Amino acid sequence: MKREMLLAASIVVLIIGVGMRAPVFITGASLANLLTDSTLLVMLALAQMLVIVTRGVDLSVASNLALSGMAAALLAANNPGLPLPVIVLAAAALGLVLGLVNGYLIGYLDLPAIVVTLGTMSVYRGLVFVLSGGAWVSSHQMPEAFIAFPLTKFLGVTNLVWIAFIVVLAAWYLASHSRFGRDLYAVGNAPSCARYVGIPMAQRLLWTYGISGLVAGVCGYLWVARYAVAYTEIAYGFEFTVIAACVIGGINIAGGTGSVAGAVLGALFLAVIGNALPVVKVSPFWQSALTGAVILVAVLINARDRKKEGRQILPLHLDNHSSPTAPVRSAA
Repeated sequence: MKREMLLAASIVVLIIGVGMRAPVFITGASLANLLTDSTLLVMLALAQMLVIVTRGVDLSVASNLALSGMAAALLAANNPGLPLPVIVLAAAALGLVLGLVNGYLIGYLDLPAIVVTLGTMSVYRGLVFVLSGGAWVSSHQMPEAFIAFPLTKFLGVTNLVWIAFIVVLAAWYLASHSRFGRDLYAVGNAPSCARYVGIPMAQRLLWTYGISGLVAGVCGYLWVARYAVAYTEIAYGFEFTVIAACVIGGINIAGGTGSVAGAVLGALFLAVIGNALPVVKVSPFWQSALTGAVILVAVLINARDRKKEGRQILPLHLDNHSSPTAPVRSAA
């Protein structure tokens, strides 16, 4: 919790600092736009958190998003009368299937996650080109309701923010209050022990990557509708931003450690940087360099915390019969 509080304070300081330089940045409209812009990264970071906790990684998440988004855009463009929920469900189902492919190869065939998802990243990105024929789907080809939904407001808040809020609640419950979530942390901390006590590791990994794919599929629709365009390079390289958000949020790349709050704050931190630096007229090259520096600092902090945890000696409450070599202290 100390890490999350420090990160939250850093976000507040960053916003205030930029606001002092450019007051327009801290207006209500600007902060609302910042929150809306961060939603897709927040949702993807939460799904990636579950994967990283198991000592895995999903490099195909942005390619999954691109393929699902292109499929949703083409489906809407070619069938203008199709109800929007059907299109969203189709994108979500496609994303889920693509995620389950990763989960099956990693969980049941015991293949390395980084190799599998690196391969499917290229395959899914190639399928975007095959599906679209290299053509764009522009705003005038998409139905109005398809484009309008993400930014439509309910109770003064955009649907994108409401959807992200629901995903945050679902991730919090899954990670903190479900057997599935506890099993994921067990798998990440001690795979051999998890297997020994009967945790169905293959099944857990299958559905963890399935959840990652499902979220990517939904975000695929939201992405193309939010920006009103679908093309072959949608979200190109965005998987690294998602992983960076997790690392900055304290999710240890070695597995077993991470929180929903950390993933959300890490995503918000990157969103603030991405929105703030152009306001103060910082070059895009410096934006990339600063983001990279932040990631390196976060990795160093994670490594230091991990080292401290490794050095800690857990208090053992042993009686005289538990350990014949344990020192016995007198009551006096």
